[in-house]
Amino acid sequence: MQTSSVQSVPDISSGHIGSAPPLAHAERKRGLSSRQVEESRARFGRNIVDSKVRRTWWQTLGEGLREPMFLLLLGATGIYFLLGDVSEALALLAFVAAIVFLTVFQSHRTARVLDSLRELSAPRAQVLRDGQRQLVAAAELVPGDLVFVREGARVPADGSVTEAHELSVDESLLTGESVSVSKSVARADARAEEDPGGQLIFGSMVVQGQGQMIVTATGANTKLGRIGKSLTGITEARSPLQLETRTFVNRFTLAAIILCLLLVVAYRLRSGEWLPGVLAGITLAMGILPEEIPVILTVFMALGARRIASEGVLTRRMSAIETLGQTSVLCVDKTGTLTQNRMSVRVLSAQGKRQVIDPTTQRIDEAYHELIEYLVLASEIEPIDPMERAFHETGRVELAGTGRLHDDWSLVHEYALTPELPAMSHAWHAPELDHHAVACKGAPEAVCALCRLDERDTQTVLDEAAQMASGGLRVLGVAKARHSHSGWPEKQHDFEFSFVGLAGLLDPVRPEAAGAIAACQAAGIRVVMITGDYPSTARAIATEVGIDGTRIVTGQEVAAMNDARLREAITNVDVFARVKPEQKLRLVNAFRESDQVVAMTGDGVNDAPALKAAHIGIAMGLRGAEVAREVASLVLLRDDFAPIVSAIRLGRHIYVNLLQAISYTVAVHIPMIAAAMIPVFVGWPPLLAPVHIVFLELIINPVCSIVFENEPERENLMHMPPRRAGARLLSNSTLGKAAMAGALAAMLMLGLYAALLSLSYDLTFSRTVSFMALVACNVALIFVIRLLPQPRAYARARQRNRYLWVVLGVVGTGLLLLMTVPALARLFGLVALLSA
Repeated sequence: MQTSSVQSVPDISSGHIGSAPPLAHAERKRGLSSRQVEESRARFGRNIVDSKVRRTWWQTLGEGLREPMFLLLLGATGIYFLLGDVSEALALLAFVAAIVFLTVFQSHRTARVLDSLRELSAPRAQVLRDGQRQLVAAAELVPGDLVFVREGARVPADGSVTEAHELSVDESLLTGESVSVSKSVARADARAEEDPGGQLIFGSMVVQGQGQMIVTATGANTKLGRIGKSLTGITEARSPLQLETRTFVNRFTLAAIILCLLLVVAYRLRSGEWLPGVLAGITLAMGILPEEIPVILTVFMALGARRIASEGVLTRRMSAIETLGQTSVLCVDKTGTLTQNRMSVRVLSAQGKRQVIDPTTQRIDEAYHELIEYLVLASEIEPIDPMERAFHETGRVELAGTGRLHDDWSLVHEYALTPELPAMSHAWHAPELDHHAVACKGAPEAVCALCRLDERDTQTVLDEAAQMASGGLRVLGVAKARHSHSGWPEKQHDFEFSFVGLAGLLDPVRPEAAGAIAACQAAGIRVVMITGDYPSTARAIATEVGIDGTRIVTGQEVAAMNDARLREAITNVDVFARVKPEQKLRLVNAFRESDQVVAMTGDGVNDAPALKAAHIGIAMGLRGAEVAREVASLVLLRDDFAPIVSAIRLGRHIYVNLLQAISYTVAVHIPMIAAAMIPVFVGWPPLLAPVHIVFLELIINPVCSIVFENEPERENLMHMPPRRAGARLLSNSTLGKAAMAGALAAMLMLGLYAALLSLSYDLTFSRTVSFMALVACNVALIFVIRLLPQPRAYARARQRNRYLWVVLGVVGTGLLLLMTVPALARLFGLVALLSA
């Protein structure tokens, strides 16, 4: 194991650290002032390295103009000009402009949502400014900032190391070398390029330890910025749903081409003319192309991600929204997810005695003073972890005036906790002692091993720890040692530790956890607790929140199982205790191999492989390591269990609404296709022209992207089992129901057209009435699709959809204008039925 000394902060006022301004010793204690930050940002700009250029309005417009629908409309306009029908051509161009505006507006609306989500997911950094620690966006850092870095975080800028505690980083992003690099305090007399071991590089990942650095370069001036790489330039692969809809649209497009060619040939054979036949073919192509589907998918996912963010969950992978409704197993940690992660020391055990600490406790017995003393010494000087904060608070209150608080001692050496040895040690220099004092804390079994206790004494300690843990406490062992030699041992085992005692910490269960778990279980989702705590602690917490803790499997038992036995064990075990990070990965893979859709929460560097392996990795946003957030699909904006349930509920809601929108799209195209094809094939006058299709598209687009996107939640949404893994959105059943509804609408509309023609009504009148009927059918299909039975019989929502009535009002107004304004009716080749 690698060890490193805590070193003093060098004097960097000579300016040998790149572009950072000189920083006086006093300023290193307070950091930059707000005025200095503003001046530096004005000079150096924001700390952003991004090769991904945001699309402008003109670029979005250019993309819209290249869409097949727009090209078809331009072709139809050109044919009208060739036929001499200028007014029809100009009317079509006006509607083309309206459709392009709608498309561009919708694209930018979606882009704004995605940009706001991107801002939420931007990395953050802890800095010292105006004498206070602050959490700021990494983009706001400036040269001269004093930044705290710790295990699991990305280095937010180029910097010079001023303090290092077991600090090592992965610089493979720039060097390609996967081996981590140890870092130490930068030499005061060396330039950055002469002292690489004292420099941290923007984009590298801290894989061990913690430290401080002074920012020397930001943004484009960093090494990462100079070589032109970007952390945000990675393109996300298409999700299964995107691939499915793309295949569906491509098949429709192929069918459109074949049918359009047949229609053009049929028109030519019947009338002997080509141009009107091409116009009829274009009309049919516009009626067939389901171009709304990719737009619907993009809009639903982007707006869905925004809805989920409002519930406290950030979506980093849009594909996770698709999978949320399929989640069948939710693996959760105990600390900070089911509990509040607000620890307090509740029980102390030392010298064969035990004391409970509660609000009624006046004073802790002197027998426990040494235990508290070494708990504090084994913790970080400025703790971030809630557990270590609890030790410091207990020490501040209980050891005041006892001489056991050592502000004059200096930390000179430390040994980090590792998966192989879950214990950490700090070595201290005391001016009044002729030796170094070594304090150790960790898992009771690990501390017993370090103290070399015999089997009987070890069992006594572990029995006491188990009894404390049965009350839901997290239990740690504490040991002490003396070190008088000049060199430092390579491992903690080389110290001669003596056992001091046990400390039990209480982490209260979140009040909403039990209700959230009950909601998951009602929705057919198993909640599985995977924790590193004692089995008795895990059982107590599981019982309190409603998880079945009858049978518990430990990490040691998991290690002894082969894959087949493990898959068998997970079928009826909901609590896994004393689990190591690599065993979390095995458990996730075992659930996946059992055809379960797995969501998993995690917060540490070692959780990253399991988070990545899960179908949905959920990182804890406040206390989680940045590497965990990077590989996760979802990030909790507050460390709480309830938002996970909200995200699953919204994922199901989005899926049901998406299904309705696509069903409507399929259904509404059937009568449009029939109206464009059937009259030509049976020898009737054409019913639809391109301008009519454009009018219908102005109805279909907002209905799909606004009305169905805002459909209220179904009543029994969270009382149905999860959607089957691998189930297609566009199933045969879904397509069949939508096609049947559309076919019925087509029959009614064409029947009316045929009846009017057979009764010798005027062609323009017949076309007008039939077109009005087609619009009415499109509106009626909205209600039909909303009423159609949904998969697994989701109950209908009781709430009204106000957007539906807004759209219907706009459609009704448009129809009223067509029926009452003769000039407008003539542009559509219709007659104003209600004109005076």
